Amino acid sequence: MFAVIETGGKQYKVKTGEVIKVEKLELGIGTVHTFDKVLLVSEGDNTTIGSPFVEGKKVMAEVIAQARDKKVKIIKFRRRKHHMKHQGHRQYYTALKITGIQ
Repeated sequence: MFAVIETGGKQYKVKTGEVIKVEKLELGIGTVHTFDKVLLVSEGDNTTIGSPFVEGKKVMAEVIAQARDKKVKIIKFRRRKHHMKHQGHRQYYTALKITGIQ
């Protein structure tokens, strides 16, 4: 059984017991969050697709961690101009453990 949810402007395929990283949510560690924006639910051969969301389906997830991801290095280089610019970025994320699909 799996579902497709939407959060932070992105879509994630989730299964029960799986740990996913999503855009930062303002939640404390250990709290349970319910995702109402469920786009698709599949149970074996039985698949339900929403338009845009599936009615009555929810995905429950527990917050495991609030952290920052690995650094992404950005280098801008102009050849023959003696110009190079270094920049880095670390995105905040929330780690969620999927506890159930209802």
